[in-house]
Amino acid sequence: MIYLKTEEEIELLRKSSLLVGKTLAEVAKRIRPGVTTLELDKVGEEFIRDHGAVPGFKGYGGFPGSLCISVNETVVHGIPNNRPLTEGDIVSIDCGVILNEFYGDSAYTFAIGDVSEEKRLLMERTKESLYKGIEFAVDGKWTGDIGDAVHSYVRQYGYSVVRDLVGHGLGKSLHEKPEVPNYGRKGNGTKLKEGMVICIEPMINLGKRNVIQEKDGWTIRTSDRSPSAHYEHAVAVRKNRADILSTFDYIEEVLKKK
Repeated sequence: MIYLKTEEEIELLRKSSLLVGKTLAEVAKRIRPGVTTLELDKVGEEFIRDHGAVPGFKGYGGFPGSLCISVNETVVHGIPNNRPLTEGDIVSIDCGVILNEFYGDSAYTFAIGDVSEEKRLLMERTKESLYKGIEFAVDGKWTGDIGDAVHSYVRQYGYSVVRDLVGHGLGKSLHEKPEVPNYGRKGNGTKLKEGMVICIEPMINLGKRNVIQEKDGWTIRTSDRSPSAHYEHAVAVRKNRADILSTFDYIEEVLKKK
């Protein structure tokens, strides 16, 4: 069942999604070599609660953290821990909140100090692939159009798209229908309709697309231990345009000042 949202519901989803952007910006202020992912998780949780919301991930399916913090070869669902970040790491942080009964969900990949050119380009191009996909989040298009746009863009650089994990619908539940893969064929998949709200989230590997789930039951890493980047926006499907509900503006404002 796909739930189409009213204008009022879309605005509530926008508020939740903007809070995610502000939370990730608050976390960005503390990101540096030597900080642990557990410390960053605490910053995120406090900020979310101070703004009248609750962490959307904490306790979800038993997940222990408020943020999914995934370092280097970890693709997604990294559990916050006491390992200090080091110069040259890349870290994707996925954040969810519940505000006024609606979820916000967005992710961003950060560089810790100076990173290799290879990692920097992976981050840049993964983020670009997200916007290539968003262009097709329009009434009458298909989820396959989004996936094709993401995949076509990144494969020219020799990167691979993770196929075991996909984007999703968003609303009063964190994961609603439809699924939004980052690969696919034009005109295939689910037809998009005005009022759908979806999360588009490319997870792109420098090496092969295969992933492994660690014994903790959550952490997903690349099988060849190559670096992976992850960016995510919540998007409302409109008649002639995609309406991005989340934002990277707050995050990038912080990063410019660092």
